Amino acid sequence: MERTRTRAGAAVFLMLILGHLGNALEVPLDPKVLEELAQPPTITQQSPKDYIIDPRENIVIHCEAKGKPHPSFSWTRNGTHFDIDQDPKVTMRPRSGTLVVDISGEKAETFEGVYQCTARNKHGAAVSNNIVIRQSRSPLWSKERNEPIRVQEGEALVLHCRPPAGLPPPIIFWMDVNFQRLPQSSRVFQALNGDLYFSNVLKEDSRNDYICYARFPHTQTIQQKQPITLLVLNLDAVNETVAALFNETDFFSDGSVEERKPTFLIPSGSSSSKMVLRGQVLELECITEGLPTPEVSWSKLSGEFPDKRTSIVTFQKILRIVNVSDADAGEYRCTAHNRLASIHHTIRVTVKAAPYWITTPRNLVLAPREKGQLICRASGTPKPNINWAMNGIPIENSPEDSNRKVEGDTIIFEEVQTGSSAVYQCNASNEYGYLLSNAFVNVLSETPRVLTPANQVYQVIRNNHALLDCSSFGSPIPKITWFKDSQSSTLEGDPYLLHENGTLEINVAQALNSGKYICVARNTLGIAENHVYLEVKEPTRILKQPKYKVAQRNMNVVFECKVKHDPTLIPIMIWLKDNGELPDDERFLVDSDSLTITDVTENDAGTYTCIMNTTLDHDSASAELTVVEQPDPPTDLELTDMKPRSVQLTWIPGDEHKSLIHKFVIQYTDSLHDHGHWHNLTHVPGSKTTAHLELSPYVHYSFRVLALNAVGLSDPSNPSHMYKTNPAAPDENPSGVKGFGTERDNLMILWKPLSGLQANGPGLQYKVMWRQKDVDKNWTSVTVANVSKFMVSGTPTFTPYEVKVQAINNNGIGPDPAVVTGHSGEDLPVQAPDSVQVLVLNSTLAEVHWEPVPPKTVRGHLKGYKVYYWRERSLHKHNPHRVEQQFLSFSGNKSHGMLPGLQPYSLYLFNIRVYNGKGEGPASSNLQFETPEGVPGPPSFLRITNSNLNNLTLEWGPPNDRNGHLTGYILKYQQVNNSNELGPIEELALPANKTSVTLPNLKYSTRYKFYFNAKTGQGAGPVITEEAITIMDEAMPSRQADIATQGWFIGLMCAIALLILVLLIICFIKRNKGGKYPVKEKEDAHTDPEFQPMKEDDCTFGEYSDTEDHKPLKGSRTPSNGTVHRDSSDESLVDYGGGDGQFNEDGSFIGQYSGKSSIRETAEAHSPVNTTAMNSFV
Repeated sequence: MERTRTRAGAAVFLMLILGHLGNALEVPLDPKVLEELAQPPTITQQSPKDYIIDPRENIVIHCEAKGKPHPSFSWTRNGTHFDIDQDPKVTMRPRSGTLVVDISGEKAETFEGVYQCTARNKHGAAVSNNIVIRQSRSPLWSKERNEPIRVQEGEALVLHCRPPAGLPPPIIFWMDVNFQRLPQSSRVFQALNGDLYFSNVLKEDSRNDYICYARFPHTQTIQQKQPITLLVLNLDAVNETVAALFNETDFFSDGSVEERKPTFLIPSGSSSSKMVLRGQVLELECITEGLPTPEVSWSKLSGEFPDKRTSIVTFQKILRIVNVSDADAGEYRCTAHNRLASIHHTIRVTVKAAPYWITTPRNLVLAPREKGQLICRASGTPKPNINWAMNGIPIENSPEDSNRKVEGDTIIFEEVQTGSSAVYQCNASNEYGYLLSNAFVNVLSETPRVLTPANQVYQVIRNNHALLDCSSFGSPIPKITWFKDSQSSTLEGDPYLLHENGTLEINVAQALNSGKYICVARNTLGIAENHVYLEVKEPTRILKQPKYKVAQRNMNVVFECKVKHDPTLIPIMIWLKDNGELPDDERFLVDSDSLTITDVTENDAGTYTCIMNTTLDHDSASAELTVVEQPDPPTDLELTDMKPRSVQLTWIPGDEHKSLIHKFVIQYTDSLHDHGHWHNLTHVPGSKTTAHLELSPYVHYSFRVLALNAVGLSDPSNPSHMYKTNPAAPDENPSGVKGFGTERDNLMILWKPLSGLQANGPGLQYKVMWRQKDVDKNWTSVTVANVSKFMVSGTPTFTPYEVKVQAINNNGIGPDPAVVTGHSGEDLPVQAPDSVQVLVLNSTLAEVHWEPVPPKTVRGHLKGYKVYYWRERSLHKHNPHRVEQQFLSFSGNKSHGMLPGLQPYSLYLFNIRVYNGKGEGPASSNLQFETPEGVPGPPSFLRITNSNLNNLTLEWGPPNDRNGHLTGYILKYQQVNNSNELGPIEELALPANKTSVTLPNLKYSTRYKFYFNAKTGQGAGPVITEEAITIMDEAMPSRQADIATQGWFIGLMCAIALLILVLLIICFIKRNKGGKYPVKEKEDAHTDPEFQPMKEDDCTFGEYSDTEDHKPLKGSRTPSNGTVHRDSSDESLVDYGGGDGQFNEDGSFIGQYSGKSSIRETAEAHSPVNTTAMNSFV
């Protein structure tokens, strides 16, 4: 079945949505339905009530109507019948009521009047509005001669336009002879009536081409008034004119213009009133004169101006409120003021209203004996009168109908009858206008029809509301019910909502709401149904939205936009830039879920939006791209406020490129001392564009500025003009001054020389001064060139000196230098420390004490003391070796120190020396001390020398470092299984004189771990470990693992079991297919009473009796090790067949049975394959 698809919520109705007032229904616009239904006339098009025509064109008066049958048309003119056939200039269009009047050779005004159209068929008559036809007029301006207007400067003036009255009224504007609009201001402006007002005239207002133009919009013609000449006279000119006329020498004593208080020109007085109709435009005008020019303001005394409908135009002179409502009535105040005074004018506004609809009467379609009503409600100021007519005739003059009752603005119908169809007119009117509306009552008897297309498919996104249409028509009005799929119950209640027009709404559609829906329409005359389908789709969602990006120019940028959508919908990804299309540029690469911009430029900055559209929904997300780069270099460097030691530098910043400038770096170069090398001088915040620079004398400065933002530094600006500072005496002395000796009889004085920038002038030298501290009062000095050191010879050893260095150039000396204390050269100390003692704290630590030497004997800077110590020998006879000498330094004037890391049970020797910057002094006498016993070191080795089935032999060597007398050894051991788990520990104490031990009674084929250490009287030493495995037996290596626990063996056994199972299955299948095999006859003929045939039903051999014990032969299985064990009851079929038995292809046994034979003792030597195959049949 073909289905027509449409979107839920976006379906285009081909008919009016059904609804009713009381029992009324509306006739659908479906042409197929309309062709079959009788219908009274309805006016569908008509000309406007006030119809202004162009006298140069034919007159077309529109009147179109519909109905069934098609209506005929007639007209009235000025209240009487207009016989169209009698006027050859008037024709009516076919199947239409539209009149076309040919005005060629006639005056258009001949056809002016009030026209009304009537559309009629057998079911009623509808009438149009009264259409007033008037000819547009643009009369010529009356000829006049305008005398020049002379006015004194500062006076008020009005230039009148007075255009001819036109239909519609003309639009007024003032221009000069060159068709340029005259300039207007708060002093000179055009009023609503078109006049040009001057609050006060100025000398420059004089001109001879003030021209008023009138444009008539209907005929698109423009007419102009004769030019007006204006002469503005100042007081001097007025005096000359008066003197000439009256022979007076000074008519006006003062030549200045006199100021005036504001005065209202329009409207006059202190108050006025204005009436405006509802919905029209209210314009309040306030025109004043005065000197200085008054300023105008507006206020509403009884409330506030409506924000969105109010404007104040024409330099505050006109208050305009559009679409006036009743709330706009009240008092409005206009205030005009200049510096002399302030005046007010109050305008009282009243709002009237032509009639406007509250409820328009609606067409009624009723079934016989149904009820209904027509309601016609209108409002206005004053309240409009309601008058009813039927088929164009006042209802009071129409035929009476007992089933119809008129109650003011309502007509009530009771039990209408067939044939009572008619068109009713409602007229609402007051003194400001009228409203006319037609509404028919159509009495019909119709079976239900469903107008919604059949099998329509509605698609909706999950969690949205779905609307399933069931437009229907019938008389009486059909009742609509809905069913889903094959359900018998109607769809009512949550989540379903049935609208009056039959539409079924699902407020929040879910996947389970998908399916087929049946709409049923029924009335008393019949029933109709329709099927529609609902498909609920998954929403489109952006899972990963594009993120804000900041990129430098020439980089690549990727915006990701990962989307999830319903798989049955076709998605379309669209990318926008700033809500417009992407630039047509190959650098923009659109992928299925991303947008890549390569080689980003500044023009690429903006907001990027990814939109995923499907046929039902869409989702979008946006992200901004900011393109940044290093700022442009500053420009226009300028030096100002130039002083000997400072200058002001200003510049203009370059483009930031969307990254805020953090700071400006000012650099300089000195072309005098360091030409071509730029140095940082200072920096200022990015908000500043000027810097005060402190300068040094005797420098040829050039400056440049760099801007720094988050991306980096800009290129340098162009250098500034060179600025040369004059030389001066040094401002500072060398830094880093110090004095020290390199030999015992000299003093070296060092300093850091001044740079060229610090020299302040040419001829830089240094004055070096020194004296022996606390001995000399006078300074010894020498002036040296621009160097960094000076040597003083012949000084006593290690004597304190005061030194200082002062800078000098050709312009003077530097400031008084700071004094620094230094020492002449050092010599070796001459005395060894006394009272040396030692205290042994433990076997590895000793504390040494000494008496510090006198300071004078140090002969230099005391650096500290050094303790030299060495291990002379071990106290044990097995460790006689000597250890190399060691020393420890103790900085400063110490008198004791610790000697860590000593060897236990040893003899140590040591001495102490003092040292200074020159070197060490003499050593003190050697002293000795002994360290007590400690724990021993680890045994030198541990090995397994013999591994047997249940015992192991261990050998070891004594520790290299015994650290005392050995008292014995400790041996611990424990089992280790295959998963490396440890068993319980066994411990064995061994004497010191033993070097081996054999451990009996161990478990065979077991891994053991051994722990072994030595001990002295101070305790046990560190442990060494070893592992070993006892062997399984004499024929197997000791590390052979249990085969039953190996993975390969387990896998092999599983494979063998699976093979046996497969062979059993094959046997069963072949046996069922085999029937009788060749040996069968011989089996049947066998006369041995003990012989039993094979059973055919279970693929086993029958029981064979033994003459001796008569025990049955039972079935046996192959053991897991692949061998066959035999006993008196396990006998092979080969035994019975002479040993050459075999199986044919169908599994039957081939061989000659020669009676019972004895069991062969060599059965184990048979092929294991044959054995297995035979056993599988037992």
